[in-house]
Amino acid sequence: MDKKEELFRQMQNEASEQDVERIRGKLPSMKRGRIAEIWDKVMDLWRFVQDPDAPWSGKVIAIAALIYLISPIDAIPDVIPVAGLTDDAAIILAAFAKLAADLRKYGRRS
Repeated sequence: MDKKEELFRQMQNEASEQDVERIRGKLPSMKRGRIAEIWDKVMDLWRFVQDPDAPWSGKVIAIAALIYLISPIDAIPDVIPVAGLTDDAAIILAAFAKLAADLRKYGRRS
């Protein structure tokens, strides 16, 4: 398991409802670089997290992906030009793929 996967698994294990407020405050500032290219998927995950009817098992994955995105602690630090948000984008895309069925169920794009 690489560092990115290890950090993501740790974030999944620690995901909580309190993380939602943390995400809410920092998410808008992340629409840049590689993330801007997949912003629709980021927002689909965010809407899923906020949906009270979404299953917690899926929310944990979405919360962990969004926390990874806003967290300064990454496998590749965000401050590194070009490559900095590459690992974040990979995590977002992996979470989106894993939750594709749930996201469709809740009216999200896949």
